[in-house]
Amino acid sequence: MGRRRRPRERDCAAQGARRHCRHLAECKLVSFPIGIYKVLRNVTDQIQLITLANNELKSLTSKFMTTFCQLRELRLEGNFLHRLPNEVSTLQHLKAIDLSRNQFHDFPEQLTTLPELETINLEENEIVDVPVEKLAAMPALRSINLRFNPLSAEVRVIAPPLIKFDMLMSPEGARAPPP
Repeated sequence: MGRRRRPRERDCAAQGARRHCRHLAECKLVSFPIGIYKVLRNVTDQIQLITLANNELKSLTSKFMTTFCQLRELRLEGNFLHRLPNEVSTLQHLKAIDLSRNQFHDFPEQLTTLPELETINLEENEIVDVPVEKLAAMPALRSINLRFNPLSAEVRVIAPPLIKFDMLMSPEGARAPPP
């Protein structure tokens, strides 16, 4: 007998599969359901958006990144992520990624290798340093949200003259409002 999932998880997984896995938000997932890979194996190249927001994810696997390499948008806000697998570099068509309200201490530099990435949201993490030069070299980047991160004074001074995109930062010492 297989492991029985809670009804809410089952409903979310079934709903996500019917919609080409666009919505698996708020399902209390701690990992991406393995069964979804099997259900979607014939349509993974058609999936352009995956939402795994407000779950309990601590990591994503390299299999997730390589399976859904045609993604245009990935919404992972409100989880417990602190890093991305190196295989995020396979998401060559990704235009937007939302990693807000996670637990990143280091900027996920693999994102700087994505040629079509336009929007990065890292609001409310614990990021101090940002690879400003690498971000400045990204051809499609239009906006990066770093509000409510304890950014270093160096980043705050160096970034503005080097970048050609919108870089949202909170005033030094600002704290996110309570949930």
